[in-house]
Amino acid sequence: MPTFLQYLKAYWQLFRLEHGLIYGFATTVGIIVAGQPIDFRAFLAYTTALFFQASTFALNDYFDYYVDLENRRFDRPLVRGEIKREQAFKSFLVTFPLGFITSYMISLQAFIFASAIALLGVAYDVKLKELGFLGNVYIALSMAAPFVFGGIVVNSVTPTVLVLASIAFFCGLGREIMKSIEDVAGDRIRNVRSIARIYGVDFAAKVSTIFFIISIVLSFTPLIFEEYRDPKYFFPVLLTDAILFKVSINLLKKKYYIKKFRIETLLAVIVGLIAFIAGAF
Repeated sequence: MPTFLQYLKAYWQLFRLEHGLIYGFATTVGIIVAGQPIDFRAFLAYTTALFFQASTFALNDYFDYYVDLENRRFDRPLVRGEIKREQAFKSFLVTFPLGFITSYMISLQAFIFASAIALLGVAYDVKLKELGFLGNVYIALSMAAPFVFGGIVVNSVTPTVLVLASIAFFCGLGREIMKSIEDVAGDRIRNVRSIARIYGVDFAAKVSTIFFIISIVLSFTPLIFEEYRDPKYFFPVLLTDAILFKVSINLLKKKYYIKKFRIETLLAVIVGLIAFIAGAF
């Protein structure tokens, strides 16, 4: 019989709350980069991102159950048997509507934007993932969207916000293609036409590297804005770039330590967020 703490850990992993917290934080970064104050709208934006991300991750595990079994993804609570498939689906039904409610409380524009991204997330879980690269594009878009959403929340989508979203998009696209390298066996079950499965893991590694390099190059574009010509931005973003560059070199050397690289690239995203916040002050 699982303990209460084991249940908490299982649901944390089902919802991927570390990702949800980062997505929520990204909306706050979007508001800060837009040059607007933090108020109750920022809290609603944060919870909107958290609810939608948690719900779509739960739905993803529901549809990917047999894929995750084949890939021996014991980091998934459904695979370990700690949460049943129907419980994951019920979790989606509870958390998904909450995102609509909190986004509607912000504004109609926020509601429309957040709802569109969330519904695309459901489409991804149900079918879009099977289309391979298009599914990767959606995930990358979902990583860029919180920054734009933050700008929409405060009616101020600035050029800096769009640059930040672009960096997140290309980094996310590289990360998703990279992650598909370790999922080739399981993807056959669902017939996911990932780049790694259709064209080979070496080709996927090269494509992933291209998108990481694009995000590195884009990270220097904020320097055209005077407020970002500051060591508080420059040095953290250099660390982000160094992590992505290291991962890229290893991928080109055919060193596919994907689990390790997933953690490292997530760390790079977090450091990048810190860089943009630091640069905004």
